Amino acid sequence: MRRKLYYCLGICIMICIFASCQKKETVQLEEVKKNEAPQKKEKDVEKIQVVYVCGAVQKPGVYRMPAGSRIYEAIEMAGGMTEQADEAALNQAEKVKDAEQIYVPEKVNEKAEEEKLQKEDGKINLNTATEEELMSLPGIGQSKAKSIIQYREKKGRFQSVEEIMQIEGIKSGVFNKIKEQIVVR
Repeated sequence: MRRKLYYCLGICIMICIFASCQKKETVQLEEVKKNEAPQKKEKDVEKIQVVYVCGAVQKPGVYRMPAGSRIYEAIEMAGGMTEQADEAALNQAEKVKDAEQIYVPEKVNEKAEEEKLQKEDGKINLNTATEEELMSLPGIGQSKAKSIIQYREKKGRFQSVEEIMQIEGIKSGVFNKIKEQIVVR
């Protein structure tokens, strides 16, 4: 009888030991899962990028955007482009980078640029000059000014100031009078 009692007692002890080991493994698994959860949350948190949008936009300023956003989205956040904006000057499909400045330039007014250059150096550009501007040159009257414009329209842009001597009535004498006052750009 004693033998049976020891036998039952041994079995009970083994069951208790086995049960406590299983419980300990379950607790350790739960702790591992708890430790992994915050890491997953950090990965799931969407990164924010901060960009400065300026230039030809309605509302220049600093904007917060989700990672992976595109330049066109940043411009939209800034109220869109103004009428003076040069849309083709930047790649709007490009992804924004954190701390990036997105500058939207204005369209270049070629006529205004030419007038500015002309005022700075005082020379008349043969490729853009009007009839009146050409007539302001010594030895160039209305008919020669029209001939210069017709030549330009027919042959294309002047490649050098010397090319003006290809026009009928403009030879070395007239050219020497105007060569310091003309330019080709």
